Amino acid sequence: MKNNSGFTLIEVLIAMLVLAVGLLGLAGLQAVSLRNNLSAYNRTQATQLAYDMADRMRANVADTSNLATSIYNTVAPTAGTVQSDCKPASAPPSPATCTPQDMARNDLYEWNCAVAGGNGCGNIVALLPAGLATLTGALVGVAPNQNMMYTIRINWDDNRDGSVDDEDPSFQMRFQL
Repeated sequence: MKNNSGFTLIEVLIAMLVLAVGLLGLAGLQAVSLRNNLSAYNRTQATQLAYDMADRMRANVADTSNLATSIYNTVAPTAGTVQSDCKPASAPPSPATCTPQDMARNDLYEWNCAVAGGNGCGNIVALLPAGLATLTGALVGVAPNQNMMYTIRINWDDNRDGSVDDEDPSFQMRFQL
């Protein structure tokens, strides 16, 4: 009688099946990893955009000191146009031609273009898919020690279904000036 040694065809097929299932699992893990990495990137962009607007407002003390009548409170972030006097090519903005209110309008315009993009944004690229930003302010404290408490909320289409809804994440920050 002859003894056979080595693998049989059934053992090879089972090994190939186990290997195929393992490779499919790795492919699925890679896909989930890429999706979560993109989600983390978008959250980082939203955080940076919120802090960018807060820093712009802190830098424009002349306008934000008007509290409730500040341009940051009275103009929607989606409105406005670029203020060319506030963007000279070779020198800092001129106080004679770029007022604090103009600078606030320019800040809102550039910030909205960076969040949402759209027509009229020129070479400013939107950093979030279907981004939507809101900026609200409320008076806190008692006169003469009143300040503004601002809330910045940024939403974006994280699951890429074409709309920003309750399933999509948002970033919200509050700060006081």
